[in-house]
Amino acid sequence: MASILLTAGPTRAFLDDVRYLTNASSGRMAASIAQAAVAQGHTVTIVSGPVSVKYPRGVRVIPVVSTAEMLTATLRELPRVDGVIAAAAPCDFEPFKRAVGKIPRQGTSLSITLRPTVDVIATVARRAAENQWIVAFALEPGADPLRAFAKMKTKGCDLIVVNDLSAIDATQNTVAVYNKRRICLGAKSGTKRAVAGWLVRLLEKNLFDPSDRKKTAAKQTEC
Repeated sequence: MASILLTAGPTRAFLDDVRYLTNASSGRMAASIAQAAVAQGHTVTIVSGPVSVKYPRGVRVIPVVSTAEMLTATLRELPRVDGVIAAAAPCDFEPFKRAVGKIPRQGTSLSITLRPTVDVIATVARRAAENQWIVAFALEPGADPLRAFAKMKTKGCDLIVVNDLSAIDATQNTVAVYNKRRICLGAKSGTKRAVAGWLVRLLEKNLFDPSDRKKTAAKQTEC
């Protein structure tokens, strides 16, 4: 059985003490993956941004708010797990400076300069041991695999799960899973619970068994 670290939900980048930037991530897919993994006997730790969904019993949940906090918590847990499933949608940008209090409403426009936040997946992948695996999610318009392939190379993950913007805050999902050789290992549509169960079984076959790390499917699957 595998020990899995799962990142989930959005993060927040505060403009002032009241307002923040965030991503529209409900945490439903991560909760479904956690439930499927626990049902298969795996151990799951979730590093989660603010969500309203309830995670299943039997998992350990570490709540965070900012992207930096998500990275810190994930790196702290990394040595204790076999691999990471990065299903979170961390906020990609943050203001250069957080204002104190509340920015007053003005009749004129307000300009805010943003900078990129730390890349959680890329940083975790660089710190991971050789025998640890990293699975990332790529939410792309039209589920464009080319954009996902570029992300996979930049972030250094073993597999990437591609889905479309229609998955945001929805109960349904359609995903396709690719490896580093750009081979599609499979695709699945259905409820997030059904997709999660299928995904966990696919990861068990391709990653969870250390002896099978280099035995991923060699044939193109219909995706």
